[in-house]
Amino acid sequence: MDKPGKYLFIENVRNVGNDSRLTPQSGLMSLFLLPLADDPFISRTMASFALKAYRNLSPLLPGLLRVLSSHIPKLKIFAEARHDLFMELETRLRAIPKPSCRLWVHASSVGEFEQARPVITELKHRVPELDVVVSFFSDSGYEARRNYPDAAAVFYLPLDTPDNARRLVSLLKPDIFMLMRYDFWPNHLEAVKRSGAKMLLAAAALPPRSPYLKPGLRGLYRDLFSLFDAIFTIDRQDVTAFRDDFGCTQAVKAGDPRFDQVYERQKRSDDRAAKLKPLFQGRSVLVGGSTWEPDEAILVPAWQPLREQLSLVLVPHKVDRPNIDRIMEYLSQKEIDAVQISSMDPTFDAGKQVLVVDQTGYLAELYAIASVAYVGGAFGVNVHNTIEPAAHGIPVLFGPRHGNSPEAAGLIETGAATVVTGQPELRHILEQFVTNPDKMKSEGAKAAAFVQSRLGATKIITEAIEQMLSATR
Repeated sequence: MDKPGKYLFIENVRNVGNDSRLTPQSGLMSLFLLPLADDPFISRTMASFALKAYRNLSPLLPGLLRVLSSHIPKLKIFAEARHDLFMELETRLRAIPKPSCRLWVHASSVGEFEQARPVITELKHRVPELDVVVSFFSDSGYEARRNYPDAAAVFYLPLDTPDNARRLVSLLKPDIFMLMRYDFWPNHLEAVKRSGAKMLLAAAALPPRSPYLKPGLRGLYRDLFSLFDAIFTIDRQDVTAFRDDFGCTQAVKAGDPRFDQVYERQKRSDDRAAKLKPLFQGRSVLVGGSTWEPDEAILVPAWQPLREQLSLVLVPHKVDRPNIDRIMEYLSQKEIDAVQISSMDPTFDAGKQVLVVDQTGYLAELYAIASVAYVGGAFGVNVHNTIEPAAHGIPVLFGPRHGNSPEAAGLIETGAATVVTGQPELRHILEQFVTNPDKMKSEGAKAAAFVQSRLGATKIITEAIEQMLSATR
């Protein structure tokens, strides 16, 4: 029988267009390591060998990328984005004063960066002279935050070769390196360690089915996790997993800094939400947030029989014109009158019309007028942000694919969220909320309590970094 992982390198290359985290780098690591997954003894004794093999073979990555990028559009974008990376970064850093201390934050994509934002904001307040640089692996993360005002430089992480890693670390000269959640590239991590910078892993999670726990990978990640001076986990069970499975005594529970960010944001008034609120006065409101076509296919029919008691606001994940036109056509076919927020006027009737949000930046504020939230994405890859609606104290509904979201699992456990598998189930739950407002309020209160109980991660992480900076000066 073929050993696990025999074909994973090939599959990673094939799938790269569907998942920005699957690249020749991850394929190369899989090629070395996953065939060992059947043998725990090999896992323990060959972790160092695997790292050495990765170091020696990773210089082949640029050539591999050149070959594959001519056939895979996603890889072509990846290569082109990094073409003049070092020259542009060096020019940018030369244009700013030499910092007295520097924090390098790396995030795989925009979601992981959102976990770092409150930490960066608080650190800039506590240590005004701190210089922050931010790297991204994904193009979506870089494009979304390339103009982040609190960063002296925002850039792509280069290919994980020893030369690239040494050059980048030498250029940045960080005092502190903070990796958000995951995205472990061995050459870069080892180069940071050799530089003498303090290393933190923040918002770390080790769910039971984590690939890091596979026998063939556990030894490798034990070596990588040992490089970090501090590991701040989201939950207590993550602390236990890091300590028991990887010997990481430096792991402590801090929580997810996004809870602090979302909580503070929902306390502030927003002019756009304030203007919309009178239009929904006296009505229960269902907000469908970050929806995709499979979400809308069950959400709209489930809501339709309840339209007299429940208003609907659709906030699709993609607000480009083709997607908005598709949604408007879909609603029209179902004989549902809908208005786009960009063209809404005072004649809008929340009792008769669906509001379709065709502009970005509204979702977090719209939860302020919601009575219940449906969060999209869980009929695709994974559920989107469930913290934002929970922070507003409303029940949260989403589909079955939520395994990569610890906060979604936490909301389910506390009775503040419900997983739906199809239209009939969703309709039944919405009917219960409409006919029993006390149930809706009760689940909303549980959601708010869930968020409240998880505040404070920003303070824990920033204080640790501040102490490390004091020690390095």
